[in-house]
Amino acid sequence: MFGRHPLAPPRPHAIKRKQGNEEVSAESSNAAKKQRKSTPQSQASSVDDQDLSNDAVADPGSSGKSKAVAKASKKGKQKAADTERPIWPEYFNELFKIYKALNTVIAFCSSRQQIATTFSVVRTSVERILRKPLELAQVAEIKAILPDLIRFAYTPASQIRVHSDRTSGISSNSKDRAESPDPYEAFSLKSGRSDEQVLVLEFVEKVKLQRPDLDYNPIFSAPLLSPADVKKLIEKRNERFQLAVDELILACQAMETPEDPVGLVQKAARDHIQLDPTLPTEQPAPSHHFISTDSRPSIEDVIAEIEGGEEYRDQIVFRKIFDTKEPQYGSSLVVTTLLEGPGFDQSVSIVGLTTPLSDSISAGLNLSMSVTKLYSHQAKAINALREGKHVIVSTGTASGKSIIYQVPLLSMLEEDRDTTAMFIFPTKALAQDQKAALEHLLARCPGLEDVKVATYDGDTAMNKRQGIRETASVIFTNFDMIHVSILPHEDTWRRFLKNMKLLVVDELHYYNGTLGCHTAWIMRRLRRVCAALGNRRTQFVSCSATIGQPAIHMKSIFGIEDIEVVTEDGSPAGRKDFLVWSPPLVDQLKANGQRASSLTEACTLFKFLIAKGVKTILFCKVGNDDTYVVNPLKIRKTCELAMKTVRAQIAADGRTDLLDRVRAYRGGYSQQDRREIEKQAFSGKLLGIVATNALELGINIGSLDAVVMLGFPFSVASLRQQAGRAGRRLQDSLAVMVADNFPLDQHFVQNPNEIWDSPMADLIVDLENEVILEGHLQCAADEMPILPKNDEPYIGHNFKALCDKKLIKDKEGWYHTHPNFKPRPASHVAIRGAQDVKYSIMDITDRDTDGRVVIIEEIEVYRALFEIYEGGIFMHQGDTYLVNEVSHDERCARVVKTDVSWLTTPRDYTDIDPVETSRIRAIRGSPHRAYFGKITVKTVVFGFFKVRNNSILDSVDLDTPPFERETVGMWINVPSSVLDLMRRKGLSPAEAIHAAEHTVLNMSPLYAFATDGDIKTECKIPEKEYAAKESNRKRPARLIFYDGSGKCTGVSAKAFDHTSDLLLQALERLEACQCETGCPSCIEAANCRSGYLVTNKLGAKLVLQSILDLPIDEDALPDVDPEVAFNMPETVVEATSVKTRTKIEVEDLEDVQVENEAGEALHPDGAALTRTLRIR
Repeated sequence: MFGRHPLAPPRPHAIKRKQGNEEVSAESSNAAKKQRKSTPQSQASSVDDQDLSNDAVADPGSSGKSKAVAKASKKGKQKAADTERPIWPEYFNELFKIYKALNTVIAFCSSRQQIATTFSVVRTSVERILRKPLELAQVAEIKAILPDLIRFAYTPASQIRVHSDRTSGISSNSKDRAESPDPYEAFSLKSGRSDEQVLVLEFVEKVKLQRPDLDYNPIFSAPLLSPADVKKLIEKRNERFQLAVDELILACQAMETPEDPVGLVQKAARDHIQLDPTLPTEQPAPSHHFISTDSRPSIEDVIAEIEGGEEYRDQIVFRKIFDTKEPQYGSSLVVTTLLEGPGFDQSVSIVGLTTPLSDSISAGLNLSMSVTKLYSHQAKAINALREGKHVIVSTGTASGKSIIYQVPLLSMLEEDRDTTAMFIFPTKALAQDQKAALEHLLARCPGLEDVKVATYDGDTAMNKRQGIRETASVIFTNFDMIHVSILPHEDTWRRFLKNMKLLVVDELHYYNGTLGCHTAWIMRRLRRVCAALGNRRTQFVSCSATIGQPAIHMKSIFGIEDIEVVTEDGSPAGRKDFLVWSPPLVDQLKANGQRASSLTEACTLFKFLIAKGVKTILFCKVGNDDTYVVNPLKIRKTCELAMKTVRAQIAADGRTDLLDRVRAYRGGYSQQDRREIEKQAFSGKLLGIVATNALELGINIGSLDAVVMLGFPFSVASLRQQAGRAGRRLQDSLAVMVADNFPLDQHFVQNPNEIWDSPMADLIVDLENEVILEGHLQCAADEMPILPKNDEPYIGHNFKALCDKKLIKDKEGWYHTHPNFKPRPASHVAIRGAQDVKYSIMDITDRDTDGRVVIIEEIEVYRALFEIYEGGIFMHQGDTYLVNEVSHDERCARVVKTDVSWLTTPRDYTDIDPVETSRIRAIRGSPHRAYFGKITVKTVVFGFFKVRNNSILDSVDLDTPPFERETVGMWINVPSSVLDLMRRKGLSPAEAIHAAEHTVLNMSPLYAFATDGDIKTECKIPEKEYAAKESNRKRPARLIFYDGSGKCTGVSAKAFDHTSDLLLQALERLEACQCETGCPSCIEAANCRSGYLVTNKLGAKLVLQSILDLPIDEDALPDVDPEVAFNMPETVVEATSVKTRTKIEVEDLEDVQVENEAGEALHPDGAALTRTLRIR
């Protein structure tokens, strides 16, 4: 675990490899060509890597020098003498000949993708080249020299086949699907044995086919390496072997007692000679270790063991230690209560309250939670509530916030049994968790045992809802139910609402952006109805993770004053170690080479921790690893892939005792499955959970010791929230961020202190968004007619004009719902966006034997498009299922469980096109215009790739219906003059437009009050923009922004109202940013679909300058070498006009009068203007 092979060469400084100026210049030129969008990892992913010389590699003879070194020496351009290569023993010369033959055959097989690199296939070809037998021992010796670069191991035959043995059962609907013959058919278990094994020989370092100059388009076909690329690949790997041998010989010579390098290799090779695992041998019994989490090692010892392990390669690039924090208790008053009676013969001290608690409540706290003292933040909040104030508590994760609203509720119920309370939680799982905790507390409070607590959400049976309305004292619900069920039927809820004294909103930071705007208006509607029923005494409590401006955020959501803010956390915390983990280089001698898979690294670390008894959760996000050859897949698939990887690693280690102690947890699982997993976690049965951000919120899954985050989770707030899930009071804990190869991750690898030193961003709630406000006014008028003078305290003072325009006013001045929203206005206002139709995933594996069909999951239609297609692989709890049939009429997919090592990734494209203009807006100081209107988003999945270990095995065509949705947005056409300029300067218009869109998107929260996902743009993907073959799909040259799919929330309209300021601020941000090629502060957006690979900072600046009609000094732009200039086929064309709904007046025209040099007024859209402008 985490170590280096004994024969692995020292760190890459043992041999200094100097190059002459000419070679360095050529290398720089190639690097500049690839500078276009490269992180260090993506630079290394191309075949034409210049870390190693491209010169032909000589057989190292007595001269001891390679041709590259000899050539550089002849030119006399080296500044320092080269280190002499050592003389090789003849044994290594012979082994090198074998290696070159192996390298040639494997490279050829890899270039064809469809040829299996099994030892039997490779052996035959190599023996023909060498004209002598190839022995296993010789391959094992090569493996010993390059232990990290060569894989030589047995693999189950079923896992190397391209097609599943269940493919024959696929529905006849897919008979026309083009599927390649299976090149692995030779290993198709003809013997009938299910355990048949195949010996595989391959290079671990995969060729990621991402270079723009490869002669294929991976979106439309499976890639092949060109002969020239194969030759370069062979040369690089040959030289890598030479360097490894050189390092080994020099290392042996440097020892105090020199070692024989040949003997070392032969000795180490014994561990690499492969034996068929199916042959009868004495095998050790499976491991069944007893793991106790109570006696686990300290985190400091765990980290030390990792760093001291054989396979550790300096992955930890940053470590921050948070010291132990002692608890701080309230000190206002100590209230001691002597409890009498059975089970109550003890004294209970509740520290910190200004007035004493009753005996019953004190007993309940002590018996249920062993609470005798309140932390300072708990005491301060409870005291404020008892004084009649509203309270927001913004403290760290697991700081005991629940008790803050539980204690006042118990006191209210003791005083008045008619009291009701409403607890609002963002997820059903969190509500269930908190309901159980409250019921546990009530059961231990004498006199309160019979208080009825109920859940009222979408899963609540219809026949139980009336009883809840009539008898429940406390309900656990969510804003969705308040919006669509409680407020529209307020007449049936009057008992509850009239007596409601306490309303709690937990995880208040969750309600942000568009969702926060909706919840703010729902809360005001609820307060309005309660006031009409005579209830103006409800107190409001909200709990949140640490956020900026908590009082302002609570006021925005609730619309109330007199808020007590509690931010000083008095809860204890144990020592916490935070690590940034950067996956190591696959080849340690290539400084900018390919790095190991972040997913594999995270899973390996996760497995190591749970094997030590460290209870760990692995948070997954969108990644860019094995399955992400074409497009990053969704977070849920990442979770399943991680689970599959973990299970495979555990099984390979023989730790079968751990298999049942690890589970995956994500959205989409059935309610029953989720409750079972939560129960197992809380009970301590589970040692590890692989999860999405569904567990980021405060669901009680028991105490965790460690958190591993696969990739930066899009925001600093989310990272801190996830990291906070680990830690038990004063117990030490660990949080690790395993960096992905996205620029945002790499930014924090280089600047890790920003994670903890940067201030928390303020949360956004836009109460001026008229699109959202109109919908809630329609709902409010249906609940009770609106009278402006009465309703101003709840709705504000700027809504009357909107009521006059959108609602129906009667003779007495009351406003009523417009008939277009009748009979159920709430159904027209989707607070979480469009409510997607769901597809059922039906497991029919056992249908033929026992007739059993099990629905294993339900997924939204937008996910179904990308995850269920006939012949594809669907993943559930880390298991793979082959999709046999998809019925769009029945909205279901039938799958069978199968054991394959390959996955599938869709081949798709998305077109985002404006189809109708409804508004036109002038851009200050410019003849150009911004447009707003209807936009269609069409996605087509036309096939899929079969992928294994980052290699495409097969390309399959599909005929599926397009997924189309309609939304609204804004767009700005890019002037043709700047397109021509960029082409002259060798800049890619696609990169420039994409980067400009990101920059504007990053500034949109200032004007549109938008959060991630509220406004989207069209991201450019490298597989299309850098394809050598010309595509028929040309994208119009425009910046385009639209409301998130199906939302139509008005956020893009808000941005459109501030177009001029938004563009200017974006340009100023670009010019002020000190980075060279782009960073998260300027052109990189966290949710970019393409991983920000297709961007160019200079191009973005030119695009924004041209739209704003600011002068561009062409002579000041750097000249680009024609050989380095972007010369791919054009994918962007000049944008054309979009039809308008009716005659439209240009908004904000009073700010600018545009004339040409002759003083003649131009057409309002400014389309014909190409000359310098005079602005009046």
